Amino acid sequence: MRGMIYVDPERCMGCHTCEMACAVAHSESKDLFKAIYEEPRSKPRVVVEAVGRTSVPLQCRHCEDAPCVAVCPTHAMTKLEGGPVIVRRELCIGCKACILVCPFGAVTMDHDGKVAHKCDLCIERLEAGEEPACASSCPTGALRFVPAEEVAREARRRAAERFLVSLERREQAAA
Repeated sequence: MRGMIYVDPERCMGCHTCEMACAVAHSESKDLFKAIYEEPRSKPRVVVEAVGRTSVPLQCRHCEDAPCVAVCPTHAMTKLEGGPVIVRRELCIGCKACILVCPFGAVTMDHDGKVAHKCDLCIERLEAGEEPACASSCPTGALRFVPAEEVAREARRRAAERFLVSLERREQAAA
């Protein structure tokens, strides 16, 4: 996969802009003012959850070994080669097994409760060379579409910072 959604909860202010952008990107019209009047109204595939004073945007992580794909009896949940996990609506029987096994709670049901509904990483936008709507709309950069290598590099940097802080504290305590 060309990239992944990186979530930085420390930067999320809980504005729900990502939810709105996602719903609009998956609407028929792709226009905010028209999408409001569409029936059924487009549902976002990212949800901002408040945990205490922190907000966390949650969506499908497009796991390499996706439990939703493994459990789907009709193969409606499919991992595209080098890409996102998608739902093939025409194959979904609405058994909800995918909801039960998703460790992120990222799978829901569509409006009529018959077909699984989840983030598809804005596959149409990716194919057009654009970023997923949630990442491109986030005003604080709490959601970013980045290569996996960049996520690993950032994690190493934060680990090194924590290590240095712990060394400094140890030296101060010894002094």
